[in-house]
Amino acid sequence: MEVLWFSLQREYHSGTINKKDASLYKKWGKALKLLSDNPRHPSLQTHDIRELTERYGERVWQSYLENKTSGAMRMYWVYGPDSKSITIIGLEPHPEDKKSGAYARIVLSDLPPLDRI
Repeated sequence: MEVLWFSLQREYHSGTINKKDASLYKKWGKALKLLSDNPRHPSLQTHDIRELTERYGERVWQSYLENKTSGAMRMYWVYGPDSKSITIIGLEPHPEDKKSGAYARIVLSDLPPLDRI
């Protein structure tokens, strides 16, 4: 996720970014700011995803980058690796059909080693 973020940032600041990626960069940046200030900010509509939590063995949260649009992007994250950190582990379009195992198709980055005290 870090590589993607810095790639978008570099392209945005150099003026070589395409329209779709520029929109993603701006929305993701806004969501990251809100997340860092308050993970429960109302516009993020943060909630945990049981299916992903069970698969990864760590509580996985989903926050909105956008809503009410086809393919609305979602940011997936976990608390850690330490008690005051959040790690972004995925950026995916919202799975359209929850009944057909949609979250099984979500691919997330590897979880960081978590400090457990």
